Amino acid sequence: MQLVDTHVHINFPDFGSDLDEIAQRWRAAGVVGLVHSCVEPGEFASIQAIAHRFAEVYFAVGLHPLDVAEHWSDSSAEKILRLAQSDAKVVAIGETGLDFYKAANQSAQVAAFEAQWLIAHQLNRPVIIHCREAAEVTAQVIRQFQEQHGAVQGVMHCWGGTPEETQWFLDLGFYISFSGVVTFKNAKQVQASAQMVPSDRLLIETDCPFLAPVPKRGQKRNEPAYVQFVAEQVARLREVSLETLATQTTTNACRLFRLPLPQGEER
Repeated sequence: MQLVDTHVHINFPDFGSDLDEIAQRWRAAGVVGLVHSCVEPGEFASIQAIAHRFAEVYFAVGLHPLDVAEHWSDSSAEKILRLAQSDAKVVAIGETGLDFYKAANQSAQVAAFEAQWLIAHQLNRPVIIHCREAAEVTAQVIRQFQEQHGAVQGVMHCWGGTPEETQWFLDLGFYISFSGVVTFKNAKQVQASAQMVPSDRLLIETDCPFLAPVPKRGQKRNEPAYVQFVAEQVARLREVSLETLATQTTTNACRLFRLPLPQGEER
């Protein structure tokens, strides 16, 4: 069984002392690829160092919506573009998106989101999208961009929306990625979404160090090896074998992020 964890943050201090051991565990769990997301461009050097330390790690560069107020400036788009072009292991732009749960700077978030979409379009890279309490506006921004500039692929990461909202993003051509939240007992709408996503648009992730899945829920630190528990739950919900689910999601991750296919996989 081979798995790809499509969203990690292993540059965080939570992993500072035992990253080699963590890598041993993800390899033992069958994780053959990881996509390291980026909260803000200042992280680039630390993420790049990890990607060059572990061959199976690829990464993105971008600015999280909750960091727009502190980190977005007139030069931010140029910096993200330059960094994205500086390393062949950069496979996506993000994470970007909209988060209206706590932030009041909605227009500034939209402006930063649109600017990063332009970079993704220019470089022909997928976008990693964070969306919280903002599904309608996010879909509207994407729809308008695609009408004006053409399609850009991407993934709704750590998806927590309703099945109706899920369909909006499927109709826009997006992949949907599920995290440990899908294993939580009361996450009924997330589980319903996991059942409805077509097999060729389905991804899995940990979003570590956050959101440790059942049976590891309650631990302070999530880690890439635990993506196996996300895969097991999604397989149960979809009534397919774990091996089938692993093959589908790994193939999808390799297609979206243009990762080298693990030996034995076919597109």
